[in-house]
Amino acid sequence: MGLLQRLKTETRSHHERTEGVVRLMDAHLTPGDYQRHLEDFYGLYVPLEARLAGPLSALGPALALGSRWKAPLLEEDLRALGHDAASLARLPRASPLPSIPGLAEALGCAYVLEGSTLGGQLILRHLARHFGSDARVGTFAFFRAYGEQVGPMWRAFGDVLTQASERAASEAFDAAVVQGARDTFDAFAAWLMRENDVPVRL
Repeated sequence: MGLLQRLKTETRSHHERTEGVVRLMDAHLTPGDYQRHLEDFYGLYVPLEARLAGPLSALGPALALGSRWKAPLLEEDLRALGHDAASLARLPRASPLPSIPGLAEALGCAYVLEGSTLGGQLILRHLARHFGSDARVGTFAFFRAYGEQVGPMWRAFGDVLTQASERAASEAFDAAVVQGARDTFDAFAAWLMRENDVPVRL
């Protein structure tokens, strides 16, 4: 089994849990709901991409890393919704973040972020239909990331991931990639669920 397929299989439950707390496909989504989701995404992507930059820098040319960052697109969307530099700076940042001690974990984290860009095309189509020409929601820059290059960018990431795995030729490396992806899904879900946390009665 290749590493991409292994990631899909071994992170499925974590992926499904995270999808379950993203409400952007709701039939009654309001512009305010949409804005709050983007604010939550911004609070996660800003610190997470900063943490990824170091470990992934060696793969920069192959990954076209600079063109993959999503925080600037989220900022563009949020500014269209009325935010400015001061209000963006006040938005809470996700904590704790997944541990990314090395390249393997960074690739696992990037797998989640790149996969969400691929899957975001379905959300984009829903948002475009749902909001129509409502100027209050802007242009969906975050969900339009890569434009017509979504497929090629995903395949390029898969190639880089596979090559890194083949170079390492190590079960420990592949296992760390999978764990990095699991931890990222879990951090994403925990961050989105934080406002709905209910104390557990034992």
